[in-house]
Amino acid sequence: MYEEPDEVIRAEPGPNEQLLWAGRPRQGIVFRSIDIFFIPFSLMWGGFAIFWEVSVLNTNAPWFAALWGVPFVLMGLYMILGRFWVDAWQRENTQYAVTSQRVIIRSGVFAQTVKSLNIDTITDLSLSERSNGSGTITFGAVPPFYGWYGTMQSPWMNNQMVPSFELASDARKVYDIVRTAQLAAKQLR
Repeated sequence: MYEEPDEVIRAEPGPNEQLLWAGRPRQGIVFRSIDIFFIPFSLMWGGFAIFWEVSVLNTNAPWFAALWGVPFVLMGLYMILGRFWVDAWQRENTQYAVTSQRVIIRSGVFAQTVKSLNIDTITDLSLSERSNGSGTITFGAVPPFYGWYGTMQSPWMNNQMVPSFELASDARKVYDIVRTAQLAAKQLR
């Protein structure tokens, strides 16, 4: 069931807190920079695992040898195809909000978690913008090569290494809303 993010996240703001923006990451299958390297690697891994498993099953090898290859085949299939659907599923269950006091990331596949950052304590704010206006806003120090791997997750890991609004449309507009809210919060102190 799809709900508009501002309706779902409307319950998050507390008293005297105003919702300034709400949104979701881009939906559907997404290819990332790391896929330039990861797709060939996953094809080699999965291809070898499937070849090995088929070879073992076509011989009179012990049952242990046949069972030994199953996790490698499953991992290969996940790396080749499954990770794209898991990523899409996670983004489908993710919502973002900026309020007058906080940045909120609500996500989770098996259980919803809410990450809340006080707007006036965010020290590192970064914008990575694409030519189509979408982009990623990170709230914290960004490690080297984070844009390649930082947002890749598995369904059992709800937390990103660095909290971010990943693949947000109108990223510059959202970035400006956060900056304006930060300035307003500092003036209230």
